[in-house]
Amino acid sequence: MHPALSVILFTTASGAGYGMLFWLGTFSITNTLPSDRFFAPVSLALALAAISGGLISSTFHLGHPERAWRAISQWRSSWLSREGLVALATYVPAGLFGIGLVVFHRSDGFWAACGGLAAVGAFSSVVCTAYIYRSLKPVQRWANAWVVPNYLALAAMTGGLWLTALAATFGIGRPAIGWLAVILVLPAAVLKLGYWRYIDRTTSTSTAETATGLGSIGAVTMLDPPHTSDNYLLKEMGFRVARRHASRLRRISFVTAFVLPVLLIVGGLYVGGTSLIILSLIAAPLSTFGVLIERWLFFAEAKHTVMLYYGAARA
Repeated sequence: MHPALSVILFTTASGAGYGMLFWLGTFSITNTLPSDRFFAPVSLALALAAISGGLISSTFHLGHPERAWRAISQWRSSWLSREGLVALATYVPAGLFGIGLVVFHRSDGFWAACGGLAAVGAFSSVVCTAYIYRSLKPVQRWANAWVVPNYLALAAMTGGLWLTALAATFGIGRPAIGWLAVILVLPAAVLKLGYWRYIDRTTSTSTAETATGLGSIGAVTMLDPPHTSDNYLLKEMGFRVARRHASRLRRISFVTAFVLPVLLIVGGLYVGGTSLIILSLIAAPLSTFGVLIERWLFFAEAKHTVMLYYGAARA
């Protein structure tokens, strides 16, 4: 599949934003939100900015971005519509949560409940985003059980790392946030490795024979291509990335998204002081950069069954 920059930015930025929103809401409902006057409002503002920026960037991939609002009308059958509706609904409790933090300087009672609802909305939004791809049966590398857990784990991880950086910047003496971020990296790394292992060892059951229904006769070979020049299908569905390039990008993504951030945060937690601020401010964007590469690979390595009609032996 063609890796569109707008969709890559959408899934990365909104994932990190929803991850931050989820943890802020969870901290509020469990009465563990740091009492610093600026940490929570600034973190919430950054989370909503990342979410909004991601959602806006996703419309750039549409032929008519001005008609994006119509997508939510198909919520009965479309995960894209459900994602849009849930995303919009999440702004309500998140906004009320922000009012409680900024205007009343409170995160308990009613305001904590708003934070909890915002966390539920953040979780649900990421699930809906993942199911946009999980539900596409023609793309075997998306229609599998690894996709949704990966989306959730990466969102939780990047959100936790950015909160760690902000907590260190505001001088909050709670190493638990940093250790939480470190713990979150581990399942995200395991799930990513599991996903890569799965797509490397399995293939789609669709072949030229099953696609045409002529398998009972024998092997199917293409006499002439459906088109004599590039078209939309070839540009969007026929993107190919060389195995050696994919392997190199996987290593870069794994090191920058998982390995280095853990080492930086753990080192900063042990040293403390200014070092924690510097190292956590390096770890969060570094991990986000690694996730950007991972998102690019998620699309670039996907194969659509329509390519069977263009000479592919297997989708």
